[in-house]
Amino acid sequence: MRLMISGGGTGGHIYPALALIEALKKREPNSEILYVGTEKGLESKIVPAQGIAFKTIKIQGFKRSLSLENFKTIGLFLKSVGDAHKMIKEFRPDVVVGTGGYVSGAVVFAASLQRIPTVIHEQNSVVGVTNKFLSHFVTKIGISFEDARSQFPIKKVVFTGNPRATQVALMQPNDALSEYGLRSNLPTLLIFGGSRGAERINSATVEALPQLKQKDYQVLFVTGQVHYQKIIAAIKPSDLGSNVVVRPYISKMPELLPNFEAILGRAGATSIAEITALGIPSILVPSPYVTNDHQTKNARSLVKKGAAELLPEVHLDADSLVKATDELMTDENKRKKMGEAAKKMGRPRAAEDLLNVLESVIKK
Repeated sequence: MRLMISGGGTGGHIYPALALIEALKKREPNSEILYVGTEKGLESKIVPAQGIAFKTIKIQGFKRSLSLENFKTIGLFLKSVGDAHKMIKEFRPDVVVGTGGYVSGAVVFAASLQRIPTVIHEQNSVVGVTNKFLSHFVTKIGISFEDARSQFPIKKVVFTGNPRATQVALMQPNDALSEYGLRSNLPTLLIFGGSRGAERINSATVEALPQLKQKDYQVLFVTGQVHYQKIIAAIKPSDLGSNVVVRPYISKMPELLPNFEAILGRAGATSIAEITALGIPSILVPSPYVTNDHQTKNARSLVKKGAAELLPEVHLDADSLVKATDELMTDENKRKKMGEAAKKMGRPRAAEDLLNVLESVIKK
């Protein structure tokens, strides 16, 4: 298969694309792959490091208010479609896939104009602007939440789940926690605001440290690299117990995930895919700053199945954080029930299922 794939801006768009590429390489080792992103996007650092052929186009998003900058955006979009058109003619893909972000809009739209089979993947319960636009032109649409189905042309939709789940589903408990000074015989809680960190989760956790150091469970607190120095400066040495470890970033997070009894963090699409694939109980603090509050809707899909608890950011402080984590970390039966409910929602074959969709649209 010759696959051209595009997704950018956030890890939530990039990691599903990488998971799909990994599944394709396993199924068809001789496949040719080209990833199209932007020069300044997160994908420009992550994708080439994986040894994947990578090209860039220049594009930007629309301002939500009336702005002269939007005229520049339109011009950039038209130029980026032209640039993508040239890349497509040169690479000659069998199928073009978009996993979200403005860059995928230009690439997939250009492919549809050339009548090349196209597929988009929507990770969230609320459809993004780019995928909403592309849905009118693409061949098929993969979704991760049933709530997204009604927001697309219904005949094009296939429920696949998020390919990221496939990457973590087979992970087993291991001794990786020891690399961070944590013990393998203590229940462990992960507090993690995503790859960029979450300021409110960080501040509440810092305030909670005097209480957390007294617990019979241990905590891995991942701040995000941007916030780390500020957090370390704010922590009093007397507040930090031996059962709490603070780190800026974990490069091998999938390897660590099976070792956690519970997670407190955001409700982004990647996180949801991971915790349901592994059946990890969670306390979800959705970001209120994302488009259409889609993380809250993501979280509620788990809460209504008994697979997670919802702690709105507006209610998050040291006391509510400790209360929520205590109720979960000290009740093994509750964790077991929640974990089982989460695992029932998991889609461990999501990457393979999305790959099947790609194969179904390729013209034989």
